[in-house]
Amino acid sequence: MSPRPSDAAVEQRRQDVLRKVIELGEVRIDDLTESFGVSLMTMHRDLDDLAARRLLRKLRGKVAAYPALTMETAKRFREGLNLPYKEALCERAAAEVHSGQTVFLDDSTTLFPLANRLSRVDHLVVITNSLTVARIVGEGPAEGTEVILLGGRYTEFDSCIGPDVLAGLERMRSDVGFVSVTAVAGGRLYHPVRDYADLKTAMLASVNRPVLVVDHTKFGRTATYAHGDAGDFALVVTDEKTPADEVDAMRELGTTVETVAVKEV
Repeated sequence: MSPRPSDAAVEQRRQDVLRKVIELGEVRIDDLTESFGVSLMTMHRDLDDLAARRLLRKLRGKVAAYPALTMETAKRFREGLNLPYKEALCERAAAEVHSGQTVFLDDSTTLFPLANRLSRVDHLVVITNSLTVARIVGEGPAEGTEVILLGGRYTEFDSCIGPDVLAGLERMRSDVGFVSVTAVAGGRLYHPVRDYADLKTAMLASVNRPVLVVDHTKFGRTATYAHGDAGDFALVVTDEKTPADEVDAMRELGTTVETVAVKEV
């Protein structure tokens, strides 16, 4: 008898199933069962769990992805996606921060591992629109840390957005600022929600050293609202799976691009 998989292994498989459904848009349940080498009963349990979290729609004999915007707001799913990559990229990004600095982080789940690292750096001022980032840093063991939460309209991203956030950001200055993005194509950056695109643009004017942290899965994609390009950043941190033509496109815009090796588990 095969050993029962761990909860972590089951969740990883469900994320892999969801990723495949997103890529295809719609897929037959029988095809998923064959592709993942599990029983039909196991696949139905996986799909029932994902449907209960409103991450996909379960139809007669098939499943379908929700529109891209709905997926982008599925925070619980995004937090657990591509974690080895997020951890490796944020380990490199953390080297940009030193005690005594003022640092900006936006609400991107890619940056949550960075927030964890900054929660152990003494005497930082951390500015963010993310309630999650504020909690991570504010509850950390570091001494002398101040967290400034930019308030505005609260959204399902567990963050605030809108003119009040932008106005608050205009009155502040950070030594270094970090954002991630939803989509990158040819060095151009995109987001499906205009308010968040506006925030990422506004950040550039409020920091001395802007840093873009983005893994390979975001490349070769677009969304509704463009918000500048990689050339607006002093540094782009990505991983070795990012397509070479995308890396070249960013470097041609005049930015420094560092690719990080990631050990997958």
